[in-house]
Amino acid sequence: MQRFLALMILVIPGLFAVYGIKLMRDIFFQILHSPFPSLWLQFLGGFMFLILGLGFIGGFVFYRDRKNNKVAPRFKKQN
Repeated sequence: MQRFLALMILVIPGLFAVYGIKLMRDIFFQILHSPFPSLWLQFLGGFMFLILGLGFIGGFVFYRDRKNNKVAPRFKKQN
C-alpha cells in the first residue's frame, strides 16, 4: 500500500506536466482551450503546469535519494 501511495504521488504531478506540454503544443496549431482567453496565456499556463509538475517530481526524488544517502557529498544535509 505504501508503494502504491508513493506511485500516485508521482503520477498525479506527472499528469499535470503532460497536460502542460499538451497546452503548449496546441498553440502551434491555434487550438485555444476554454479557460484561457488568448494563446499566449495558454502557453504560460502550460509552461507553469510543466515546471510545477517536473519540479515536484524532481524534489520528491531528490528528497528520497538524500534520505537514502545516494547524493553527492555537496548535497548531503549539514548537521
